[in-house]
Amino acid sequence: MGRELWAAYPQLADSASQILGFSITELCLNDPQNQLRLTQYTQPALYVVNALRYYRWREQESMPDALAGHSLGEYVALLAAGCFDFETGLRLVQKRGQLMNQAGSGAMAAVLGMRVDTLQAFLRDHGFERIDVANFNSPMQSVIAGDTASIVAAEKLLMTRQVRCSVLNVSAPFHSRYMRPAQEEFAQFLRGFAFSDPGIPVIANATARPYPPGEVAKLLTQQIGSPVLWTDTIRYLMGQDDFTYVEMGADPNRIGGAVLSKLVEEIRRTETPIHINVAGPGVAPSASNSIALSHASEPARQFESEAQLLGSPIFRNRYGLKYAYVAGSMYRGTSSPALVVRMGRAGMIGYLGTGGLSLASIEAAIQTIQTQLEQGQPYGVNLLADYDDPAAERATVDLYLKYRVRWIEAAAFMQMTSSLVLFRLKGLHRDAEGNIQCAHRVLAKVSRLEVAEAFMSPAPAHLVNALLKAGAITTDQAEMARHVPMSHDLCVEADSGGHTDGGIPTILLPAMLQLRQALSNRYNYRETLCMGLAGGIGSPVSAAAAFAMGADFILTGSINQCTVESGATDTVKTMLQEAGIHDMAYAPAGDMFELGARVQVLKKGLLFAQRANKLYALYTHYGSLEEIPEAERAKLERSFFKRSLSRVWEDTLRHLEARGRERDKEIAQANPKMRMARVFRWYFAYSTQLAFSGSTEDLVNYQVHTGPALGAFNQWVKGTALEPWTQRHVDEIAVALMDATARHLRSFNSRFACVAH
Repeated sequence: MGRELWAAYPQLADSASQILGFSITELCLNDPQNQLRLTQYTQPALYVVNALRYYRWREQESMPDALAGHSLGEYVALLAAGCFDFETGLRLVQKRGQLMNQAGSGAMAAVLGMRVDTLQAFLRDHGFERIDVANFNSPMQSVIAGDTASIVAAEKLLMTRQVRCSVLNVSAPFHSRYMRPAQEEFAQFLRGFAFSDPGIPVIANATARPYPPGEVAKLLTQQIGSPVLWTDTIRYLMGQDDFTYVEMGADPNRIGGAVLSKLVEEIRRTETPIHINVAGPGVAPSASNSIALSHASEPARQFESEAQLLGSPIFRNRYGLKYAYVAGSMYRGTSSPALVVRMGRAGMIGYLGTGGLSLASIEAAIQTIQTQLEQGQPYGVNLLADYDDPAAERATVDLYLKYRVRWIEAAAFMQMTSSLVLFRLKGLHRDAEGNIQCAHRVLAKVSRLEVAEAFMSPAPAHLVNALLKAGAITTDQAEMARHVPMSHDLCVEADSGGHTDGGIPTILLPAMLQLRQALSNRYNYRETLCMGLAGGIGSPVSAAAAFAMGADFILTGSINQCTVESGATDTVKTMLQEAGIHDMAYAPAGDMFELGARVQVLKKGLLFAQRANKLYALYTHYGSLEEIPEAERAKLERSFFKRSLSRVWEDTLRHLEARGRERDKEIAQANPKMRMARVFRWYFAYSTQLAFSGSTEDLVNYQVHTGPALGAFNQWVKGTALEPWTQRHVDEIAVALMDATARHLRSFNSRFACVAH
């Protein structure tokens, strides 16, 4: 390697050897100890040789218009763009190689002659969930990465299908989810360096777009565990205009020397350009654009589809996801174990709906999920704020800790609670180098700025101190709590089904993003805060709008109710399948009745919303049940409750006694207004139980939480295979929606580019 370069650049060779602690020249020319195949040696060697070849080329040529590097080659591209000097780049590459070598065992395999979407379907259909479609260097050349046993098994099965597949001689599964530990440590290492913005556009591996100002460290961190988007890198350059190129690291006299050039020509011959003129700096169109391509011979990986590029790679990597897509929880197990398992097996995350379920039911559901999912397949569990019964909330968290649930979705929280803080802090620990690691993740659903600020801030000191005093957390965990937010991941809830503040996404999300930036600057967290959007996402256009506004991920709920895996009854699913965008209404929320909180529910063919609003109007107008006119009370007993109010009150007292809530019972007995509220709450519990019973005797009183996104989805799939709910599977809906969203964005960007031009 580099035989013709060493004599020309003796000072740089000596400097490199001093930094590395061994002779780089001896390693590249002779490799006496057979170390060049090990990534901690391969990476520095490639960097130095590529850099020296670039310096030689620059002695005779003018500066290129753009730079792109394949995997390790991106470091030389950034060097050429003036982001750092030769020695700094070498130190970065040396650390990168060390960390990637330590990340764990695994394997990679090259796959030739199969398109990436076909390969992805093949892996999914044959149960290879532990394999990432690792690198698609050209339309017909991919690399897969995963644990060794899975890679070997996939290789054998692909070969039986006459698909060329060969396990590669590498020391780890690079650019995959298995590099996450290395990625986190590398982020901490990069804090010790200052980087200049590229003086020439550099196309980033992780995004296939030019580096934005101030994001060198961020994108280099992402690159370790993210795909090398080589096909889209070239397609992006094709969209800027025609260009000539030079492969900088290639030695055309050696076998396989011009690897990237062959890939570039295949991509230009078979793929369409990507026209992006609406966001970020690009390459100025010019008929004489010259592009320098820096080559690294270690395997890298290409994205599986355009849809998998949507959103934040940090969010995807944090949870090990194929898509920046979440199936949110829904009340009383509508987001069922079957739904969560189906998502996890597809490499996506779903959150079990636990609100309204008993502890025993939640425990059984967790056991089902953990039994059916393999280790590493993502899943989460909901934690619903319980202001009536904080002890029940704590018991739920204790259950999650018992079963080592790592990821929860926090819903309906208006402030931080002791139980929520306990879950978060019990997952804090330090790695071997003393860095704080967050094993427990909280996906916070928020619709108000003050609540979002609480989640993006460290845990309240008084709650931390109380937990420490009670012996629930360690002293070290209490100290670490000051340096991490309650949640790194927030989902902004706009006008959703169920509990809602009726927010407008185009107002709410930008305000939340601005708040995130302010809090990130204030606290200087080591990990990036991610922010998604939920509410109203039922079609590709609405999902595209979410990503265009800056959402790191999207979360769906209403559209998942009407699927085979949903915990809703067949009767409810059939009703939901016929719903349109105007078939929803707002009603009081039973669990926060006195506060005036609202839920969005189905109104088509039902009277729940009308009757629930009537109860709230009576509650606000009268001071007790006795003050309500007798005729009105009779109507309530006949149509709403189907029994006398005195019997409802007796049922309510028995319920409070069974829950051990003697204090609430005493308050209700002594306060006529509270007694009325408790009686009216009974109707909300009754209407919910009806909807989950499957009985059609009192159909009009069904309480079915859903939002207009479902109506939009029904309209989108009308006349397709997904029209009947019996054909809707939650993972297939997710993939179809994300794929269509990517196509919509591509089409929109192409139209915009034409208008701009």
